[in-house]
Amino acid sequence: MVRTEIYANRSVEEDVFEAIEKRLPGFSYSLFEDVQGRGRSGVRHGTAIWPELNVLYVIVGPEFQAHLIREAIIEVKNAFPREGIKMFQYSVNLVDDTKSADNGVDEKARSDV
Repeated sequence: MVRTEIYANRSVEEDVFEAIEKRLPGFSYSLFEDVQGRGRSGVRHGTAIWPELNVLYVIVGPEFQAHLIREAIIEVKNAFPREGIKMFQYSVNLVDDTKSADNGVDEKARSDV
């Protein structure tokens, strides 16, 4: 399993989603809005002085999905080279997911994510 974190300026949030959705229709994700911080692209605090904010997508899935997500983010970064878009991917282990919040659906009955 690969965990992907995508930090992006809010201005490209829809572009990021659409690029991934084009490759992985109906993909599962978590979205954190109003993410504040400072990176090479500048400060993002959502204030009068630093008005911009970021979003954070977290997506966990198999390696083939991670590869498609990389392709999607490269596409968006090429379209918006001056926007702050950063992606991190790392391997994770799914711990004891034989019974999950899916009302007892076992792992084999679940999708790839």
